[in-house]
Amino acid sequence: MNKSVCICGVNTATLPKINATECEKLLVAVKRGDKGAKDKLVMANVRLVLSVIKRFNNSGVSSDDMFQVGCVGLIKAADNFDLSVGVKFSTYAVPMIIGEIKRFLRSKNSMRVSRSIRDTAYKALKMRCEIERDNQEATVCEIARRLDVAESEVAYALDAISDTVSLYDPVFNKQGDTLMIVDQLADEFNTDERWSESVALNNAIKDLDEREQKILYSRYYLGKTQTEISSEVGLSQAQVSRIEKTALKTIKAKIS
Repeated sequence: MNKSVCICGVNTATLPKINATECEKLLVAVKRGDKGAKDKLVMANVRLVLSVIKRFNNSGVSSDDMFQVGCVGLIKAADNFDLSVGVKFSTYAVPMIIGEIKRFLRSKNSMRVSRSIRDTAYKALKMRCEIERDNQEATVCEIARRLDVAESEVAYALDAISDTVSLYDPVFNKQGDTLMIVDQLADEFNTDERWSESVALNNAIKDLDEREQKILYSRYYLGKTQTEISSEVGLSQAQVSRIEKTALKTIKAKIS
């Protein structure tokens, strides 16, 4: 019997479940413009949103608001997922959900940044200029050391005053010819070398057993601690740590 748990007004016991084959079929139908398939795919993956928003429990924003925003990220993932990449939909969707929530939180926080945080940010910016004038690398660590404050305080302050811009914001517009930020960016990430590395990494991960994959996914995609994972998989924290280290060594050896 499924245990009934309500999160953000959603009864998790009533959420549908689909396997990898069904998910792939739905994704193919979504690409054909099947709205019913898209609705089914999104509902079957709502648990991803519920899992992600737990990471932001201390953000001061209601879970209901974050759930709605997270669902927007999930819908975007369904719209933009590329079947040819060869990764699971959940692997692609989780970062999309997280990104959507972070953008939402950043927009909310920008309206209520305290004076002390702004002061720290402006001091950090000034110090960065002074360090760079001496032809030195202005790392957060170095800025924090010179200001005699914690690194986390500097990082948080700088992030709090940063303005979010869209890649599709226009930087030039003349006689109907619009040049956007995205037009000026070179793709330095998706090079042939990185593509080969990505394929090698995916193949190495596929060779791991199910438990190793679950632990790595929880650690590096969901951002969970070893203690949190240990309670989920029924192992001690030390055992989770050993499995994680062994899996990473195996991946490194296969890629090498």
